[in-house]
Amino acid sequence: QLVQSGGGLVQAGDSLRLTCVASGSSFNTYRMAWFRQYPGKEREFVATRSRSGSSIYYTESVRGRFTASRDNAKNSMYLQMTGLKSEDTAVYYCARGNGLEAAKYDIWGQGTQVTVST
Repeated sequence: QLVQSGGGLVQAGDSLRLTCVASGSSFNTYRMAWFRQYPGKEREFVATRSRSGSSIYYTESVRGRFTASRDNAKNSMYLQMTGLKSEDTAVYYCARGNGLEAAKYDIWGQGTQVTVST
């Protein structure tokens, strides 16, 4: 199970941090990722960090503004978002899986709304 927290309503240019906590053991063996979903759209990949944390990949639109991290000792992963833009407004999800396609992820957090006002 993945439980998310963070998110909310912010102004353009502000920062937010999303947290995702996994229950159970073996978190350090899972590849995790962040996705987001716009109304009426499919979930799209945002960022992923490898199990060791050494490999990171971001979608182009967030590169340089978002930072994905994880703390295996706390069974947690984070998405630090800075320089938020109105187009970042979406529901954000953490998920367990691999790759860039949502269909390759089997466990999802409940989602958290991020709204950026201008």
